[in-house]
Amino acid sequence: MLIRKFKINESGLNRFFGPLEAKIMDILWNDVEMTIKDVQQVLDREKLTNFNTVMTVMNRLVEKGILQKRVEGRSFLYQPIQTRHEFLNMQSREMTNELMDEFGNVVVSHMLDALEDVDDELVAKLELKIKELKKEL
Repeated sequence: MLIRKFKINESGLNRFFGPLEAKIMDILWNDVEMTIKDVQQVLDREKLTNFNTVMTVMNRLVEKGILQKRVEGRSFLYQPIQTRHEFLNMQSREMTNELMDEFGNVVVSHMLDALEDVDDELVAKLELKIKELKKEL
């Protein structure tokens, strides 16, 4: 379930989803399974949207392969196919691979420049990964 449209000027889940999709995914990633009505009620606390809109968006997320649904009695229960961590990990890995394929050395240079703004633990992880890669060669 790779998201093809990454929005640079957005933040958080809005980089991958539309605003309502992001809110729905945020709700579902914080619960186990929910019906459309359950999700709509959470959104309704903020007066965000009606049932039909939520139903349409959730079913589109199913079509995109982001949510799965199953029947229980007369209701459909929805849940994300991946955890939030799995989703973000996959998206960032794919994005990094695409940037490396297209821009190579420039991307590495910018990533190294960005290390000035990160903590020492991340730099240590990078150094360990580089040592591992050198051993494989």
